[in-house]
Amino acid sequence: MNVTERSYEKGSVKNPNPKHKEGPVAEAIEEQTAKIPSDVFLWAAIASMGVSLFYKITGENDKALFVGQWPAPFLLLGLYNKIVKLEGHD
Repeated sequence: MNVTERSYEKGSVKNPNPKHKEGPVAEAIEEQTAKIPSDVFLWAAIASMGVSLFYKITGENDKALFVGQWPAPFLLLGLYNKIVKLEGHD
């Protein structure tokens, strides 16, 4: 078993380069966001798509485009949140 295989054993993922650690701000943010259920980000993305559709139907195209940009960041935040919950931080 090589180093890569050992590092992916259940619960044993560690930072391979200890010089590069997260700062206290990133650690605090991860600690707080880990408390949020991942579904919240999914529902926020779906809701923003609905709001964008509403604005598009009502003819407010600028607002529709603005709100229409939100789903991707919400989904990325949800994915990041899920990874932090599963793998933990440094």
